[in-house]
Amino acid sequence: MTTSELLSYCMAKPGAEQQEHEALQATQVQADGVLFAMFHQVNDRPAVSLKSTPALADLLREEHEDVFPSQQLNKSHWSTLFLDGTLKDSQIYYLVDASLQQALATKGH
Repeated sequence: MTTSELLSYCMAKPGAEQQEHEALQATQVQADGVLFAMFHQVNDRPAVSLKSTPALADLLREEHEDVFPSQQLNKSHWSTLFLDGTLKDSQIYYLVDASLQQALATKGH
């Protein structure tokens, strides 16, 4: 999966807005004012950070070597995954959808 493919998928979500975060050298995608995806490079590899429940984050990290705690965001809720790794495209799309749901569910808390 390429960054542009996944970014297009994220931007197709209702109310999605994109902004550049210069300090983190990242592209952030928000919906309804809440962050749900952050695109960046990790060790010169394309990556995205996505939000999930702590339980899902732990499970993903145990099962996939290409999923690890986010360096820039809350490590219990945010995982970073390589886009050029072993995760299937369908899994990545599912995790984007789950991240959006989780971000919107926790808005205002």
